Amino acid sequence: MCPLPFLAAAVAASRTPLRLLGRGLAAMSAARRLKSVDYEVFGRVQGVCFRMYTEDEARKIGVVGWVKNTSKGTVTGQVQGPEEKVNSMMSWLSKVGSPSSRIDRTNFSNEKTISQLDYSNFSIRY
Repeated sequence: MCPLPFLAAAVAASRTPLRLLGRGLAAMSAARRLKSVDYEVFGRVQGVCFRMYTEDEARKIGVVGWVKNTSKGTVTGQVQGPEEKVNSMMSWLSKVGSPSSRIDRTNFSNEKTISQLDYSNFSIRY
């Protein structure tokens, strides 16, 4: 028997952890990348506990920022945190909301990478 097939398999196996490690490091750096985004939610979003549910969801997900009602009947705010968590919150703001709300659309603006968080928690503003 020729030992070369075994040698080739051993070399390939020894490289596998390095490839996995490389992917893990890329995922870790993406998780550490901080993102900030402003939002405005349109629809039936006032008088339906939307701000309270938004604050609760933000704390569950692990993002910081704020939310408030506007004089034009929308809800506006800012979300900051790890990119993947901010993306989850953006999805919630676009599709879920509070149980009695109706989200017609959500506009996101000023989406950017930041070097540090501007807030230490998520709060309701008045």
